[in-house]
Amino acid sequence: MAGGDDLKLLGAWPSPFVTRVKLALSFKGLSYEDIEEDLASKSELLLSSNPVHKKVPVLLHNGKPICQSMVIVQYIDEAFAGTGPSLLSSDPHERAIARFWAAYIDDKLVTSWVQSFRGKTEEDKSEGTKQMFAALDTLEGALRECSKGEGYFGGESVGLVDVSLGSLLSWLNATEVMSETKIFDPIKTPLLAAWAERFRELDGANAALPETDRMVEFAKKRQAQAAAAAAASDN
Repeated sequence: MAGGDDLKLLGAWPSPFVTRVKLALSFKGLSYEDIEEDLASKSELLLSSNPVHKKVPVLLHNGKPICQSMVIVQYIDEAFAGTGPSLLSSDPHERAIARFWAAYIDDKLVTSWVQSFRGKTEEDKSEGTKQMFAALDTLEGALRECSKGEGYFGGESVGLVDVSLGSLLSWLNATEVMSETKIFDPIKTPLLAAWAERFRELDGANAALPETDRMVEFAKKRQAQAAAAAAASDN
């Protein structure tokens, strides 16, 4: 890291959006102070750093806040261009394509996964699952196109789209365990299944991804709390 750079990350470990920033920092080889926020009692630092949305993640670079996970990841890549591998291509068209697919992951995959997990009815959850697999099928084609026969969306090395999708792996793995449904199916989406295995084995990913067992435990606790709240509201 350049001399004098001070990085602090305001986050909460279960958040895939916080994980996304941790992945970018890890792949770039940047050291930072990891500040865990209590989202039930948000700190003044978080509220003053992100007064619009009041959400994590927030990256503080020499005291200046940057908000929203994909904005932060791109900021890291630009601000520390001379450190570690580049997450975005120097080619404008390739950068635009990467940004498109990163946005697609949040708009389609994350949204449908949340619906499959938190839907109010079984029909809602079923529709969410259906849309999630449709999004994964589309991403299989995107990986085939973007990788150009190499291992990652970024080609030979990890790029913006890999970081974006990789940040969801712990949650998707936990969902597989809890639902007994294979999300990265080697038969239906063989490229994505191989990509997920390859990504998990990277040192930079190992350093940033929460353990699946810890995520399952957290998810079950959240489900129990939601069920108790729903039961209380019915009485």
